[in-house]
Amino acid sequence: MDEEYDVIVLGTGLKECILSGLLSVDGLKVLHMDRNDYYGGEATSLNLNQLWKRFKGGDAPPAELGSSKDYNVDMVPKYMMANGTLVRVLIHTSVTKYLNFKAVDGSYVFNKGKVHKVPATDVEALKSPLMGLFEKRRARKFFIYVQDYDDNDPKSHEGMDVAKVPAKDLISKKYGLDDNTVDFIGHALALYRDDSYLDQPAIDFIKRVKLYAESLARFAGGSPYIYPLYGLGELPQAFARLSAVYGGTYMLNKPECKVEFEDGKVVGVTSEGETAKCKKVVCDPSYLPDKVKKVGKVARAICIMSHPIPNTNDAHSAQVILPQKQLGRKSDMYLFCCSYSHNVAPKGKFIAFVTTEAETDNPETELKPGIDLLGPVDQIFFDTYDRYEPVNQGEEDNCYISTSYDATTHFESTVQDVIAMYSRITGKTLDLSVDLSAASAAGDE
Repeated sequence: MDEEYDVIVLGTGLKECILSGLLSVDGLKVLHMDRNDYYGGEATSLNLNQLWKRFKGGDAPPAELGSSKDYNVDMVPKYMMANGTLVRVLIHTSVTKYLNFKAVDGSYVFNKGKVHKVPATDVEALKSPLMGLFEKRRARKFFIYVQDYDDNDPKSHEGMDVAKVPAKDLISKKYGLDDNTVDFIGHALALYRDDSYLDQPAIDFIKRVKLYAESLARFAGGSPYIYPLYGLGELPQAFARLSAVYGGTYMLNKPECKVEFEDGKVVGVTSEGETAKCKKVVCDPSYLPDKVKKVGKVARAICIMSHPIPNTNDAHSAQVILPQKQLGRKSDMYLFCCSYSHNVAPKGKFIAFVTTEAETDNPETELKPGIDLLGPVDQIFFDTYDRYEPVNQGEEDNCYISTSYDATTHFESTVQDVIAMYSRITGKTLDLSVDLSAASAAGDE
């Protein structure tokens, strides 16, 4: 281990694996280590016995839940937008050849006490029970504007400088959409986590709604999302393979992983008495606890069920977003449901997650609005984990620390952190102009 590396990556979480892959493809010499004897860190994937041991302690799980090895339960489950940044990153690194994706059946939003399909096009807007007749027409016009919008065609901007005009002026003043419509478009299509976007330039909002609609059209499924067969646990292993192709080294089960400093700058990492030298360290917050601060807490319920989420058209995989205003909360709640159709559970079984940014110390009560939408559950596990952000300056100490995973059940915020870290580490902007057709998703067999 006494070699010198450009970068040592600590932890095999999703973010660390993606960065390790990107840096390897760039030609850097990368050593990737993890104190655990399994891939994934916080974002690992568990079989039923592991899940049971972690959340229930001793006894074996009940036999009626099926075979343990048929379960691949992601601890940080997140769907990918079909045309989104993460899929572009996967194609850019050629990791797609190690993964099989399948389209996600449904994308839903909670509104006025009910679960509704998220309308994302002018045609869907006219059919949606989320809006009355006149509002449908206004929404239809708005969706046509978004579909036709082109950065390079000023005519399509309809006289609005969207790089300056705030989103709320576009939505409320120009198209006259009411607060209820703005709520589901902002949170369930544009995937904003709060309403501060309304005061920001409308261009980002337009691009997010456009991305949703284009992703939806991509596989002609019921949602814009895709997910790997066998779950996200496949991702870290795919990146480990990629790294090997480019001469990178992966080492699991390396205890301690102590980061060494000289004059405030990182010089290497020591494990089991051996030190590997390096110029930079990339890691998750658990490896450098004195360089991060706690910024929040995620509450989650993990449920095993024998049926899909009610009112989702029997979707075997779905996301439901519960916007904060609908619940009288400060943060959105998310439902993630996946099943045997993505090979994450035995036949007839469904895995559902209910997650949110914790606002109290009582996850059972706080998650109740989401759990109530699930119907009967066979087993439920409650859990909370703290969220951390780095407080150091990577440019000064050469340590680049990822933020903890948030409560979202889609990858948009996670991948933004990865891309920002890539730019800070390399001083370059990641070129993501790729042929999206390189990632295909299987339809239903």
